[in-house]
Amino acid sequence: FPFPYTPYRIQEQFMEALYGALEAGRVGIFESPTGTGKSLSLICGALSWLRDLEEKRRQEEARLLQGPSPAEPGQAGSTDAAGEPDWVTAFVQRKEERDKVDRLKEEQIRRKKREDRLEKIRNNVQLKYAAKRKRSEEDETKRLLQLSKEALSQGAGVDVLDQLDHNEEELILAEYESDEEKKVVSGLEEDDDDLEEEHVTKIYYCSRTHSQLSQFVREVQKSPFGNDTRLVSLGSRQNLCVNEEVRHLGALQLINDRCMEMQKNKHEKKSDEENEGKKRRVSRAVCPFYSYEQMQFLRDEVLVEVKDIEQLVSLGRETKACPYYASRYAIPAAQLVVLPYQMLLHEPTRSAAGIKLKDQVVIIDEAHNLIDTITCIHSVEVSGSQLCCAHSQLSQYMERYRKRLKAKNLMYIKQILYLLERFVAMLGGNVSQNPGCQTVSQTGTVLKSINDFLFQSQVDNINLFKVQCYCEKSLISRKLFGFMERYGGSAIAVKNNKENQKLAGLQNFLLTLQQGSDKEGDPPVEAENDQLRAASPLMQVEGFLSALTNANQDGRVILNRQGTVGESSLKFLLLNPAVHFAKVVEECRAVIIAGGTMQPVADFREQLLSCAGVDPARVLEFSCGHVIPPDNILPIILCNGPSNQQLEFTYQTRDLPQMMDETGRILCNLCNVIPGGVVCFFPSYEYEKQVYAHWEKRGLLNRLATKKKIFQEPKKANQVEQVLVEYAKCIKRCSQAGGQMTGALLLSVVGGKMSEGINFSDDLGRCVIMVGMPYPNIKSPELQEKMAWLDKTMPRAAGQAPSRVLIENLCMKAVNQSIGRAIRHQKDFASILLLDHRYARPAIFNKLPQWIRERTQVKPAFGSAFAELRKVRTSISCT
Repeated sequence: FPFPYTPYRIQEQFMEALYGALEAGRVGIFESPTGTGKSLSLICGALSWLRDLEEKRRQEEARLLQGPSPAEPGQAGSTDAAGEPDWVTAFVQRKEERDKVDRLKEEQIRRKKREDRLEKIRNNVQLKYAAKRKRSEEDETKRLLQLSKEALSQGAGVDVLDQLDHNEEELILAEYESDEEKKVVSGLEEDDDDLEEEHVTKIYYCSRTHSQLSQFVREVQKSPFGNDTRLVSLGSRQNLCVNEEVRHLGALQLINDRCMEMQKNKHEKKSDEENEGKKRRVSRAVCPFYSYEQMQFLRDEVLVEVKDIEQLVSLGRETKACPYYASRYAIPAAQLVVLPYQMLLHEPTRSAAGIKLKDQVVIIDEAHNLIDTITCIHSVEVSGSQLCCAHSQLSQYMERYRKRLKAKNLMYIKQILYLLERFVAMLGGNVSQNPGCQTVSQTGTVLKSINDFLFQSQVDNINLFKVQCYCEKSLISRKLFGFMERYGGSAIAVKNNKENQKLAGLQNFLLTLQQGSDKEGDPPVEAENDQLRAASPLMQVEGFLSALTNANQDGRVILNRQGTVGESSLKFLLLNPAVHFAKVVEECRAVIIAGGTMQPVADFREQLLSCAGVDPARVLEFSCGHVIPPDNILPIILCNGPSNQQLEFTYQTRDLPQMMDETGRILCNLCNVIPGGVVCFFPSYEYEKQVYAHWEKRGLLNRLATKKKIFQEPKKANQVEQVLVEYAKCIKRCSQAGGQMTGALLLSVVGGKMSEGINFSDDLGRCVIMVGMPYPNIKSPELQEKMAWLDKTMPRAAGQAPSRVLIENLCMKAVNQSIGRAIRHQKDFASILLLDHRYARPAIFNKLPQWIRERTQVKPAFGSAFAELRKVRTSISCT
């Protein structure tokens, strides 16, 4: 499969290694720079292997269906090694063969039905128009029925149930049943039986963001496999929901809860309609897109033609079917499932989406931060103000509906209230007082094991598994959110409907006056409502309770006590990400962890795979070189500056004026000889700001500005694109106009918005400069606990403590991601300068990517490095 800009030999090596890993069921760590067409190579190699596997299976099926080969007659009265007579053994074998043949025949029938259905949809355009016409007729019928109901109901009274407003009916919690108590299956779930199919062997392709996945799907559409591959793009409800009433909620958890509630309303609608003789209950909102027939139609449309998420959403709006559930229903028959790797790595999300990993292939692309991602997914923080707010809201809710709630609901609500009281007490506060006014007597950060935290907070007698499951299944967070949306977050309990209506009228009147007096038109009340809409405190508490169900040795609870209880927080920190990755590795046939820059790979082997119990013999490492010629890259480790000042940017020395002056002189000299764009990375925003102010004071900034227009990376994500556009325009304008100014200088931050996922190709990045070594903050309590845990659980490597290896690896992963931004394709060229003599140490030097390391020059003096850069510029100009 020829790909653009990819030398055949590198592509061939990549494919051979990938095919071998899939065939042998290995866990592969694949490093391939972006210029090799890594993502497309991964999926084309995997799909090629999948085709071969399906062909082998069909040949084996055909052989078995032809009938067993005639067995040699055994001698009468003989027995086998187990002591069984031959005729018993032969009977058992024949029965097993017959059962296997029966299963194969059933699978053939299912596969033939599926292929015939998809082929019919693919070729029969009239079928699509018929489905559209049917939907239009159904919509018209529903509209007429609604009009007739409204006409009949005019003048009729509305029943009031137990003195509650009819709009409040949806806020009452249904009677809770745990999983072991559920015996009745809803009618819709019965209908879903024909959606259940045998899962075919498939490939789960994961990447970080939806935009990367959409870009990948477009590449698949253009590949040799684009026409006959059954591909499904998965996403969250936030990305796939087409119901505007639900989408406007904004927060993902609110969207999830509202969607599940509307489904439940639809299930209950049928039973309510059957009880015509009884007092009719109020109607509840149901989702018009949650239609079995339409979702089945959309499912087949997804399988017929490769579509990305945007196309899937557009088709869902057109067909009036839910893309979220239609894509889930398409998973069993799909050959390639594309999804964000947060969805695959989080087991509850994986189960809810219907993802079954048994004997499947998982490819995790852009996996350089895989360990951090797993840690972040399973770590959660809740503030003292959120705990107090959740307690206040839940107390009001319980008082309001105490007489309407079932006994089991009341029991669980009281348990949650008790947990909230104890958690606030651990922060040194009281739930009955304002958290912003309660001063904490002992400030600081304390780390505790899960068991110690539960014992000291006196909640060890409560089953957190059941409480967390109740929070998730009962939709209490959604009910509570709806309650607080209606009545606000007042600490005074709601009295009755009339008082509520008067209070609401007064609040609206005051709000009108406030809006009139507010010149900017943005009253604080609206800001508070937006904040409430963005995050419900009980949802955060639910996540914290779920985190506390981890094993005691796998995590820690961090008590961060600040000035007040509201500013304090409880945080669960996951220490062992392998415990959540182990199930993925155990169930899958093969797992491929791939990235453009995976060095150093020791973290993946030791922290992820070894701790997950993976046999070292099962791990395969593959790293291929870059596609650019050796002369197209010039990496230099610079040990001293122009004034012979040694470059060592430690925390003790980097703030010295002479170090910042030396850095400015280096950039001034480089900007004189390097055309186009120069990207300079600093260890942090604070240090970049400090250096910028120092250069401005010493006049170095004006010297730089004569050759390059200076841009700074913004902290806000919504401003990044604007800065990049202006940066690119400036470089293009300077290259066309000529003159004294030769391009632009972009001051960026390691780990910031521009250190990952941004392509500084061609003139956008002719030189990348790394100022110092971006070591993480070793004083961070989280990092210190991680280091202590590694020292206890991991063996020493090459005489180094595991904690020291972790610090170096975190630093070099960040460096490797940043310096790889400049070389993006085969004809690209750039120079890379590492400004710190410590990069020349063997332990650090060996953690650079191989394709950079083998071409790196160590320059003790600035003069020789500057001469190399001038030589490169001269050769480029001659070319």
